[in-house]
Amino acid sequence: MVAGTKAETVIAIIEKIPLKQRNLVTEIALDMAGNMGLIAKKCFPNATRVTDRFHVQKLATEALQEIRIKYRWQAIDQENEAIEKAKKNKKRFESKVLANGDTLKQLLARSRYFLYKNKSKWSVNQLQRAHLLFELYPEIQKAYSLTQGLRNIFESTTDKIIGFARLAKWHEKVNQSGFKSFNTISRTIINHYQTILNYFDNRSTNASAESFNAKIKAFRS
Repeated sequence: MVAGTKAETVIAIIEKIPLKQRNLVTEIALDMAGNMGLIAKKCFPNATRVTDRFHVQKLATEALQEIRIKYRWQAIDQENEAIEKAKKNKKRFESKVLANGDTLKQLLARSRYFLYKNKSKWSVNQLQRAHLLFELYPEIQKAYSLTQGLRNIFESTTDKIIGFARLAKWHEKVNQSGFKSFNTISRTIINHYQTILNYFDNRSTNASAESFNAKIKAFRS
């Protein structure tokens, strides 16, 4: 759906298609936006609504990166304070270089890329960087583990009941972590439990539709 388009407008257009044809649609993959759910429910009453797993995983990835960025800003502040202190004492400031050649700021900036991946896909340099990052910032390691845990549930589960049980265990780990952003994700999942669990029936996503929509937006710009 094009951004800014009202649900009522979309519904009016789709309802021009005969109901008999719309009733043939058995499943719809969508994001967690309320307007999308309303359109699907109103226009395709026989279709099972499925929350696209990639929208759920994206929330977890963004929460992980938020924690990394928080520590990066702290590192920048600490370096600025050290520079100012060195100037005041008329000394030369030198950034501490870690075992892989990164400064602390560089480590936190360059770690962005491998945190999106499963560790099985890390390069040798990324493995070394991850070892340093997780040693210095165990909270980032904990957040990475939560993110990958959620991804693994979607990638390895083919049964709705098992999916429910695994998500329940993931919620418990989130509660124990104390991360506010992950608790927000946990609540979001609970509020969309039924449509998220529906994913495990046929493992449907709207990845192709998202790709097509991105191409349309690129063409329009």
